[in-house]
Amino acid sequence: MPRLFGERIMLREYKREDLEHIRKWVNDPEVVDNLSDIFLAPHTLNNTEDFLDSVLKGARQNSYCFVIADKETEAYIGQIDLFNINWKNRHAEIGIVIGEAENRGKRIGSEALTVLQDFVFNRLNMNRLEIKVHSYNTRAHRCYLKSGFVEEGRLREMFYINGKYFDTIILSMLKSEFESRMQARSIV
Repeated sequence: MPRLFGERIMLREYKREDLEHIRKWVNDPEVVDNLSDIFLAPHTLNNTEDFLDSVLKGARQNSYCFVIADKETEAYIGQIDLFNINWKNRHAEIGIVIGEAENRGKRIGSEALTVLQDFVFNRLNMNRLEIKVHSYNTRAHRCYLKSGFVEEGRLREMFYINGKYFDTIILSMLKSEFESRMQARSIV
């Protein structure tokens, strides 16, 4: 598993010690209500251990699973995963969570997305990257748009939570869009 570096963060492999950090947020409705169904609450210690074991054993096929960590200390901040990799058609999906509450709102998610986008487009030679977000998660939606993702459409009333249905928004980025974005940044 490669280690990838940004200005303040790194994307590194999961470690057994990450379990305690994942457990801090995995049953926090403020976090898990914004995620896909992979972390349905209540999430038991056994559920979390099984998830971590599958990542550590490399059992999650067609995926790269990274911990977002402090670049200097390697301390856990969150996680970002690349999954559903289609090597033939060169596209994949990503999911991201900033688990540690004190790290939200500091553009760490944006930095992690940029680092992963670079890996996906320049090292894996993918052409398309997709991310989904629930319509009520406006903070994440804004982050994805600022990170260069383009809204493609909505899956209407796809997600049911707290007695209501919500849309799931599909966003994507193409390699050509990422290259234009990076070129524009280098000019400024």
